[in-house]
Formats: sequence, structure tokens, C-alpha cells
Amino acid sequence: MRHNIYNLMSFNKYEIGIMKTYRRRFIILAFWGICLALQVYPQSFSSDSSFHPYHVNYWVTGTIIGVGMSANYLGVGLVFHKIELSRLEIQALNKSTINSIDSWAFKQDPSQMESFAKYSDYFLASTVVLPVFLMFDKQIKRDWVDVLLMYVETMSITPNIYEWTPLGVNFQNRIRPIAYYDQLPYDQRNSANNRNSFYSGHTAVVAASTFFMVKVYCDYNPGIGDNKYLLYGAATIFPLIEGYCRVKAIAHFPSDVLVGLGVGALCGIIIPELHRFKDKNISLGLYSSSLATGIAIKWQPDFLK
Repeated sequence: MRHNIYNLMSFNKYEIGIMKTYRRRFIILAFWGICLALQVYPQSFSSDSSFHPYHVNYWVTGTIIGVGMSANYLGVGLVFHKIELSRLEIQALNKSTINSIDSWAFKQDPSQMESFAKYSDYFLASTVVLPVFLMFDKQIKRDWVDVLLMYVETMSITPNIYEWTPLGVNFQNRIRPIAYYDQLPYDQRNSANNRNSFYSGHTAVVAASTFFMVKVYCDYNPGIGDNKYLLYGAATIFPLIEGYCRVKAIAHFPSDVLVGLGVGALCGIIIPELHRFKDKNISLGLYSSSLATGIAIKWQPDFLK
């Protein structure tokens, strides 16, 4: 009994450690990025006629980042404070109710799950800093402040979608595949964190990072033409690797990973695109029909042209 209590306390400390890591991640990211940019890439504020595809309102973007980080701090607390799984819930779990694609999560080696969990964390940390390589592009380097703010904005919005939307973990309670493994100790199977399978936040963050990187590079280099689709294909490889590690860690089903990839990719593309608003992309007019009359606003994003 004493041994079981000790295991439970250790597991809870591990979860608390994860929660603190999530809370600090985006503040550290912002601080690190600003310090690096100030040291390595001094910006000239003189006017120039070079190509600038983005318009960043510092007050609006700064407010979004501040609110986003604050909301993320609160959201992570809710993610790790769900109710533990009861014995009846665990006994009622039935692998036959899981579709054939997701059943791959039941074919993993539990002895390797901790190693793959560490791999996924290391891989996440390494991909989050990948966009720094955008600074090797001279045009992008001139706009490092705008690009940095957009990236931090993307990294603050992506986890908030994970935490605060109906699609995310604070509204979904899909049980992680680890709870289905009879050979694992009960203290690992009944954790409250095992209600957070859908969707994969790790994969979403990695996808947001790589797709942001490709999106920004393509916007600054429109001459690459259709080759941009090859870059977007390459951007998919990183979240797939992350997702593979998460499945091998018995933390997610394959469908959790694919949804996380989709959410992250959309964030990485749409958020920079929203900073490309131009008058020519927006039309304003009157709308009238037999049902209603009003003002019509039409926006055609550049990536849909």
C-alpha cells in the first residue's frame, strides 16, 4: 500500500512538472527570441523601398500575445486538474470499439513509452526554434521584429485553441491509449491526464512552427512559384515525426495526431496571412435581398488566389 502511494505521489509530481513546463514555454520563447534578435540582427529603422509583405500593428499584436499567454497559463491548469479515471471506467474500456487505424496505438511496447515521450519533448523543443533560420534570408532579416511578433503570436494562439475551443482537451475527454494497457500499473492508467488524448497538442505546436516557417519564406519569395508545395510537403514531415513519437509513447491515437497536425498547420498559415490585409483584398458594399439588407464585406486571402 505504501509503495502504491509513493508511486502515485511521484506520478503527480511528474504531471506538475509538465504543467510548469507548459506555462513557462511561451514566455521563455518570447524572451529568447527578442534577446537573440537584439544581439545578432540589429534592425535599421530607416525607411526603404524593399519588399514587405506583412503589416504588423505592434499594439494589437502585443495585446493578442499578452492575452494569449495569460489565457494559456490558466488553460494549462485546467488541463491537468481533471478527475482521475475510476476503476469502473478502466474496466469498461473496450479495445474493440476503437477503429482499425487508431488500434495501432494498442500495438506499442510499454517499456519504450517513457523513452519516446522524452524524444517527443526534445523534438518539440528543437522544432520550435526552427524559424530562426528564416533570418538567413536578407529580406526577412530586415523585418525580424514583425516576423518575431507574428511567430510568438502564432505560438500563443495555437495552444489556446488546444485548451479553450470545443475541439480541445478542456472540452474533450477522450481517454489516452495508455489506460487500455492491462500490463501497466493502475496508478499510471487512472491518471487524470489520461483524459487528454484528443487532440495532440505537441503535434499542433510542431506543425504551427514548420508551416509558419514555410508560409513566411514563400511570402517573401513569391518567385518560387509552385515549388512552395514541395516546401509545405517538407513542413508536414516534422509534425508526422512528432506524432509518431507521441503514438509510440502511448499518449495518443493516430487520429489525435492528424487533427493536431491540421490545427497547427492552419495556425501557421492563417495567422501570417491575416497580417497581409490590403485594400485590394477587401471589398465593401451594400447587400440587399428579399430576406435582408445590410453591408457586405468580402475578403479574398492571397493564398486562395
